[in-house]
Amino acid sequence: MAVMATTRSKLCSFLTRTLRPGFNGSTRSDPFECRCSFSSAAAVEAEREPMGVKEYDDYRRSLYGEITHKGLLVDAAGTLLVPSRPMAQIYREIGEKYGVKYSEAEILNRYRRAYAQPWGGSRLRYVNDGRPFWQYIVSFSTGCSDSQYFEELYNYYTTDKAWHICDPEAEKVFMALRKAGVKVAVVSNFDTRLRSVLRALNCDHWFDAVAVSAEVEAEKPNPTIFLKACELLGIKPEDAVHVGDDRRNDIWGARDAGCDAWLWGNDVYSFKEVAQRIGVEV
Repeated sequence: MAVMATTRSKLCSFLTRTLRPGFNGSTRSDPFECRCSFSSAAAVEAEREPMGVKEYDDYRRSLYGEITHKGLLVDAAGTLLVPSRPMAQIYREIGEKYGVKYSEAEILNRYRRAYAQPWGGSRLRYVNDGRPFWQYIVSFSTGCSDSQYFEELYNYYTTDKAWHICDPEAEKVFMALRKAGVKVAVVSNFDTRLRSVLRALNCDHWFDAVAVSAEVEAEKPNPTIFLKACELLGIKPEDAVHVGDDRRNDIWGARDAGCDAWLWGNDVYSFKEVAQRIGVEV
């Protein structure tokens, strides 16, 4: 019992140091924090002996068994898939025949400025197919409002020329996870074109569910989109782990929803590593 109490103390210390304010400024805990109860002396001891990743994973196994999560939630852009070529390069190349004169550096700077601005007073950037939002972004970034230019650019980003799968072992890993009984969903801030992109890349069948912000009407880090993904998979939030590349949107948002969360490129570097931490060998 003393060993378990010490382990719990270490877990709480580990979780406390990894918590961050959520999207609404509140600090929410990992679901395991509510199970922790320890004295000030135990807290001091935990602080001296911080729990590492392996200890944390072992602790989950002590609670849930060898397979630590029933569901895997995966971010799309930046984690599952990445642009095949730089955005500013594509905007400039396609735009040349429509009179776009800005350099790639100018387009990139203007794109960042446009994207950072509040969108029409709405909490959502992507509504349905996202056309009005992207028309604004393209026009501001390039100085060109030609509708034909916009349509060509917009449609390009639904094709397999625009995107590629980040991890070449992704399909094998997701199939192994699902065979082991772990359900897999994509959770993404994206317009409704995401489904077309997944079909174009022939990976839509890898997933049990897709939660798109434009359809859910909630964007990460809002916990609603993570809760919807869990609902679609038929699992509780505490039984899911989300993997994404954005600390605020993916990590803080998922934890606010009560899910576990790992930062892509920091906590995990490949989907094979994700599967191994869950307890599934590939």
